[in-house]
Amino acid sequence: MHPSTRAAALLFAPLVVVPSTAMAAEEYGTYRSDVSDYPVEIEPHFSFGPENVYGASGYGAGLRLGLPLVSGAIGRVPDNLALSLGGDILHYDNCYFRDDCGANYLMVPIAAQWNIFVARRVSLLAEGGVFIYKGFFDGCRPGDGPGCAPPSDFGILPTLAVGLRVHLGPAASLTARLGYPTTTLGVSFF
Repeated sequence: MHPSTRAAALLFAPLVVVPSTAMAAEEYGTYRSDVSDYPVEIEPHFSFGPENVYGASGYGAGLRLGLPLVSGAIGRVPDNLALSLGGDILHYDNCYFRDDCGANYLMVPIAAQWNIFVARRVSLLAEGGVFIYKGFFDGCRPGDGPGCAPPSDFGILPTLAVGLRVHLGPAASLTARLGYPTTTLGVSFF
């Protein structure tokens, strides 16, 4: 590239970049009342299960879908009510007093989720519902000795959780959920 062409490109680049950046900031910079009206939320996440299931903490990953059913506003604060469902796979090491057995659980959450968009970059969630779970045991069978009895391999648990989203833009956010029977950390796409 000729030096004068390069100088002209550097001189005129701000005329192209600055207005497009300003338009993007203006589009998401103002607080929109329709922020709670999205078609679907897809949330891949890491999962953590406390020690109350198998004698050790569990870890894994999962995916949640949020389907907004009703959107509105509390005064000037947008909110919605969504159906949250998905699946998590968690691995638990060690039985209650033994270290040579473990379990894997498929957990399917079905919950009502209330989302409140309190600020342009922050929204809160509260949810309640059920987890349907199925356990798969990889070394702990009945009769393996004291302390190594498998827990129930199928059932339903109640779920309660609160969470926080930090919005990275109009279509993505970091999402943290603290609850029972799992705690999650992931990214949501709207």
